[in-house]
Amino acid sequence: MLSFNHPRPVNSNKPVAVLVQEQDDDKVLHVPVGTAPAGAPLAATAPVPLSELHFFVRYTLGEYISFMWQHGGYLIRRRRIRFPASLYLRLKSTLSAAAHFVLLGRGRRTYEFTIDQHGIVRTSGGVTLIGWEDVTAVRSYTRGFMMILKRGTLPIPYRALSDDQMGAMKQLAAARRDALL
Repeated sequence: MLSFNHPRPVNSNKPVAVLVQEQDDDKVLHVPVGTAPAGAPLAATAPVPLSELHFFVRYTLGEYISFMWQHGGYLIRRRRIRFPASLYLRLKSTLSAAAHFVLLGRGRRTYEFTIDQHGIVRTSGGVTLIGWEDVTAVRSYTRGFMMILKRGTLPIPYRALSDDQMGAMKQLAAARRDALL
């Protein structure tokens, strides 16, 4: 008989996945955005002290193509691939990303983002939880920020952010860069 992948009762002797959040108050720095003391160490659970950022995004095909074109160029330069192979790879990756955007209907969805000291929550039909340990970098492109994750990317357009949120994202990008050096 088929069954769903739900957690089993305690007496079934099968392992059950559990989310556990460790709290170590002396490693976490809770400071509102823009008031971090000079020389303060970065928090262990978050790359920068953040107040909660909350915003909605509905991507357009043009901005998504722009993000993928610039990010593809960054990856190709990082791997030192030269012309004409670099142009071919950039076109191929950007066109496949555009096709996936259309086929998966990403332009019809509205994504809700919540970014705080615990991580990133993206909601659109389902909920995606991304911890800070999965964020490897935050890059700035012409249309917005690109959060580079261990598995994938997360584009955040400038148009979705207020001025205060834009400042907080710039602090986040600087803190991630400093933490990885």
